[in-house]
Amino acid sequence: MTATFSWRQSKRSKPHVDEACLRTYSSHFSDVMEMLAPVASVSDYLDAHQEWFTRCAAPMTVQPLDVNAYRLQLGKFGNFGFEVEPKIDLVLLPQQQGVYRIETLAPSQPVDEGYSVDFQASLELCPQEQHTLVQWELDLSVGIRLPAFIGVLPEALVQSSGDHLLRQIVRQISRRLTWKVQEDFHAHAGLACPPRRRALF
Repeated sequence: MTATFSWRQSKRSKPHVDEACLRTYSSHFSDVMEMLAPVASVSDYLDAHQEWFTRCAAPMTVQPLDVNAYRLQLGKFGNFGFEVEPKIDLVLLPQQQGVYRIETLAPSQPVDEGYSVDFQASLELCPQEQHTLVQWELDLSVGIRLPAFIGVLPEALVQSSGDHLLRQIVRQISRRLTWKVQEDFHAHAGLACPPRRRALF
């Protein structure tokens, strides 16, 4: 499992003391999910996401947009006394040779909403002798309009705040969803579910 973080700051042409700055934090995560069934069974389950995605995404609110796309209300996130309550539109693309992709339909506009989330994930089915490993990777970018006072804080503290925000979002829409899919699949197939592995982020 890996997790890396970086940030970049967007500078305004005419800064104002009351104007919050926009920072974009980017990260890459990867992990493996074990499914105690052949690739064909796992693939059939993942292909029918209309049957499990809303259930597994709970307690997040999910609104289907079309046959492959969903709008998720992620919950409240924040630090230093400010909060955002982001929504994200995700499309679950049909598999291509055992690889599934989940992408944002259209990242929200930070100027209007105060945030932007760009979610690009892939899941690859890797057959083993008697089970399947699902290797997933996630590239996540979160743009957040921070309150102006944060600009006077130490850079390391601002960086750690962004890292914390990323971890919150990943726990909510990736790590938790991964566990729920794993549990739901094994329950659907009448199989014992492997124990949850400890995540490092």
